[in-house]
Amino acid sequence: MDVLRVLIADDHPIVRAGVRALFDSRADVEVVGEAATGEEAVALSLHLAPDIVLCALRMGEGMDGVQTTAALRVLDPAPAVVILTTFDRDAEILGAIEAGASGYVLKDAAPDAIVRAVREAADGRLALTPELSERVVQVLRAPRVRLTEREHEVLRLLDQGASNPQIAKSLFVAEATVKTHLVHIFAKLGVDSRSRAVAVARERGLL
Repeated sequence: MDVLRVLIADDHPIVRAGVRALFDSRADVEVVGEAATGEEAVALSLHLAPDIVLCALRMGEGMDGVQTTAALRVLDPAPAVVILTTFDRDAEILGAIEAGASGYVLKDAAPDAIVRAVREAADGRLALTPELSERVVQVLRAPRVRLTEREHEVLRLLDQGASNPQIAKSLFVAEATVKTHLVHIFAKLGVDSRSRAVAVARERGLL
């Protein structure tokens, strides 16, 4: 059996140690390196040529997991990437897959599920739990929401907790104009409140 060469990329040393311990007991997987940043993961991959990079989604300053995935996938040879994270919003999952990730696994998954995801990614398969697969399909099937540039600006300010007067002041428009934009945003997102608008926008990757 070929031994899979794995690189662990996570900004938390304890997480890296735990994942390494998970694979150290398995004869068919070898941890060839650890990286604390996305930039370090790319540099080490150039040097170590791992088969799989098990990568966190958030890694403090510098490149995040999606950016790291995209950078890794253009290397030659390009390692497969499996995102290992605590974040499970639909937009994050879809963003990672669109960047080229071969799998997306939550950190609270069973150890065998993490190992299985690595093996599936190495075999060229998409490593997602049935629940995450269904959610990705639902997002892809959902109609695309198209907001104008000004509606995006209003939505971003809404996400920051700004009131209508504050939004109006930031955009140099009348409060009535802000209310009109909100009506259009609510209609496009199919919501009836500011909080739901932000939540749905995040789910669909608009924020």
